[in-house]
Amino acid sequence: MSTHAQTEARQIRGRLKHPIIDADGHWAEFNPLMRQEFRRIGGDTAVEALDMASARIPNSLNMSVAERRRRRIGQEAFWFLPTKNTLDRATAMMPPLLYERLDDLGLDFCVIYPTAGLGYYRLPPEKHRRALCRAYNVFTAEQFRPFSDRIIPAAIIPMFSPDEAIEELEFASKQLGLRVVMMGSLIRRPIPALQEEHPEAAKFVEWYDPIAIDSAHDYEPVWEKLRELRIAPSFHNGARSILLRNSPSNFCYNHIGHFASASEAMAKAIFFGGVTRRFPELNFAFLEGGVGWACSLYADLIGHWEKRKRDALENTNPARLDRKGLLELAQKYAQPAMVDAVRRGEGLDDNGDGTGGVEDLDDYSRCKITRKEDFRDLYVKRYYFGCEADDPINAWAFNRKANPMGARLNAFFSSDIGHFDVPDMTEVVPEAYELVEHGLLDDNDFRDFMFANAVRFWGEVNPDFFKGTVVETQAAAVLAR
Repeated sequence: MSTHAQTEARQIRGRLKHPIIDADGHWAEFNPLMRQEFRRIGGDTAVEALDMASARIPNSLNMSVAERRRRRIGQEAFWFLPTKNTLDRATAMMPPLLYERLDDLGLDFCVIYPTAGLGYYRLPPEKHRRALCRAYNVFTAEQFRPFSDRIIPAAIIPMFSPDEAIEELEFASKQLGLRVVMMGSLIRRPIPALQEEHPEAAKFVEWYDPIAIDSAHDYEPVWEKLRELRIAPSFHNGARSILLRNSPSNFCYNHIGHFASASEAMAKAIFFGGVTRRFPELNFAFLEGGVGWACSLYADLIGHWEKRKRDALENTNPARLDRKGLLELAQKYAQPAMVDAVRRGEGLDDNGDGTGGVEDLDDYSRCKITRKEDFRDLYVKRYYFGCEADDPINAWAFNRKANPMGARLNAFFSSDIGHFDVPDMTEVVPEAYELVEHGLLDDNDFRDFMFANAVRFWGEVNPDFFKGTVVETQAAAVLAR
């Protein structure tokens, strides 16, 4: 079977004056090889953890629809790796083959994220979770190290507690030399009231901790460690098969929008938690959810701030109600029953006199926003959004006429090669280029989408990120501007 071809992707790349960086490809980890290597790396505990993680989704797929409905378990992904396209399946499994085919795919440099490992950071108990993430990071680093001039893998960082996150960040960065991390997020935790009042039911009900606001732990040391290590964190979390995406029979119902939903939750938490204000040296990426949700959130954050900032709250402050004036109007226009009630002061607290005991009524207080333009520094400049090639909504990010204050959001190319939604790896670059052919992006927009935004995401935090890679010179030119 030939592994080289004069593909359209190769031809498009040949016409461009800039490299192409794939900010989010995936490989298909081969379980038998992982078991062998995990035992070498982490012993029996790592293998036990791998078996526990591997059994989760198959268990639900072995249930009938009726049983999943009875248990309210969502239909999970089946047949999610390439099969008909044997070459692509082998490419996803074998790093040397991916490296050999990069030119055919039109890619100069590729960042690779897990497939099976996407959920490893969620595995309890702690002993197995930490062993699993550690073994995976060592295994992945070893698998891709010979190809580091064009491919770099992401380390999995468990986030159940700040201590385990910091320990793995230190190890992945200093011992393994990894520069990309996938941070755990939306951590599932028990509800304290249920543990105290209904302990028998507590294990069945969880809440999702977005770690940056109202968390069970203080994650400030984690952000500080990221700053110290010069690592820009990526979030690749989903919300499939939970809450409003919990069909026991329809995977697509559960899958559509789930990455966007999880990304929005994390982006809001980081923003409202003031993390981008306190750590302006960090950039944050939210992967595989596209950019439509990000454009909408950007506009919503500004719109809510205009109505809910501290001085704007005076428009609804119950103390600002002119009760005498209201009575005069009621006497002129209202029925007698209303007049009598207003005179007694009844029915006037429907605006909500209580405030819930929050320390600061301004929800934006941690962001310390003093003017509308602050949203550019705290959101537009700090956030990056992974977008797949076939999504026409990608153009929204670059539409200054549509976004408040003429903003361009930092969308970057994220191929998702290795998964079911990419039936042919050679087609992702041509699909992305259709935005130019259809007049939705110009050449400068396309350059930012396919190259420069990825350079800025990692390179602004770590200027040495691209040293030793095939795009080192061109990346340095972007960062020098």
